[in-house]
Amino acid sequence: MPTADLVITSSRVVTDDGVAPAALAITDGTITALEAPGRAPDARHRLDVGNSVVMAGVVDTHVHVNEPGRTEWEGFQTATRAAAAGGVTTIVDMPLNSVPVTTTVRGLRAKADAAGGTALVDFGFWGGAIPGNLRDLQPLADAGVLGFKAFLVPSGIDEFPAVSVADLEQVMDRLAALDTVLLAHAELPGPIARAARNGGDPRRYATWLAARPPEAELEAIHLLLRLAGKTGCAVHVVHLSAARGVEPLAAARAAGTAVTVETCPHYLSFAAEEIPDGATAFKCAPPIRERDNREQLWSGLRSGDLDFVASDHSPAPPVLKCLDSGDFVAAWGGVASLELALAAVWTGARARGASLVEVARWLAAAPARRAGLEGRKGRLAPGLDADLAIWDPEATFTVDPARLHQRHPVTPYAGMTLWGVVRETFVRGVRVYENGRFPSPPVGRWLRR
Repeated sequence: MPTADLVITSSRVVTDDGVAPAALAITDGTITALEAPGRAPDARHRLDVGNSVVMAGVVDTHVHVNEPGRTEWEGFQTATRAAAAGGVTTIVDMPLNSVPVTTTVRGLRAKADAAGGTALVDFGFWGGAIPGNLRDLQPLADAGVLGFKAFLVPSGIDEFPAVSVADLEQVMDRLAALDTVLLAHAELPGPIARAARNGGDPRRYATWLAARPPEAELEAIHLLLRLAGKTGCAVHVVHLSAARGVEPLAAARAAGTAVTVETCPHYLSFAAEEIPDGATAFKCAPPIRERDNREQLWSGLRSGDLDFVASDHSPAPPVLKCLDSGDFVAAWGGVASLELALAAVWTGARARGASLVEVARWLAAAPARRAGLEGRKGRLAPGLDADLAIWDPEATFTVDPARLHQRHPVTPYAGMTLWGVVRETFVRGVRVYENGRFPSPPVGRWLRR
């Protein structure tokens, strides 16, 4: 066997077959062999990480980087440092909240230019579907976007308006012809408008929770499934928070509809009953729901009816989170958790008896497949990119917002003790993170469709 550039050995390597001792050979950024430790090929360099877990790097398909245009919210430099520190080796950027939004090829090029030479990890882009850009969808697909995101309710950003039902059907027809996927923010405005009549104290979390009822998600899901059946368009439901949505999605998939669904670490970690009034760091849309709902999401994830977990990293400057006033209605809705996703999911998973293999599937293999990157990312196997998260699942840390690498130190995880400490992160065989250091210049590459 030819000499490898690097061989990494561990007693716990996570593959499709389970967790076992193995030696991973890497040459030119690609995994070339996965052998028992005693059968490892010759190598120019060797790294024995002992009992640390070696897993495929996390593929986070729901990240709002916001650059260009709102780089003061988050940019590729800070976002990808946070990613690397959290064992994330690939991000897929959402088509908002940057300026311009990624609804034209011009907007896509602006994003790619901002990321090039700056990103520490690999990156791809979702395109955006908004009213009036139907003719832009094919050029965007040809330029390499991995799929298209649409909002069924206002996005909070004027540059990215929601689609109507008529718009949505036209978009789905076009995307079916392009053989690509629609990602949907699945809430409908009707139930939200009805809930708004009730008002309430804007500092109370219960007011925000009541303002985004589960019916908004459920009605949107039924609409999406109906149009998916009519158009043949593949659909992905992002950030599911209402566990009652799992059953109709699973039934539709069993009946042959091409539909997938993600949830987020914050929906798996927190419960509405535990959120203090005024604690606007917890605000997101759809909202974090009750404890029973959280446990049903975990059940859906473990059963396979929920496909995977993505962070929905959506940072904003502290002033927009209304931390001083504690006004949930006025605050920007978004949780910044790119760096914490692996630890947050593992903390909940280990408490419920889930395995490292399941975590690797939820955070790496399944999201890579949804983004069309399964031929390169998401698993440890010969021929795939050598993207690795090396971490200690028995170690804990207390979340100190000031030590996170995202642009703004605002997180609902502040003060929490999480399990799972990332020791090293490799992107295509390059060590981009090592115990608090970033030893490599930016090596991130644009992953096109």
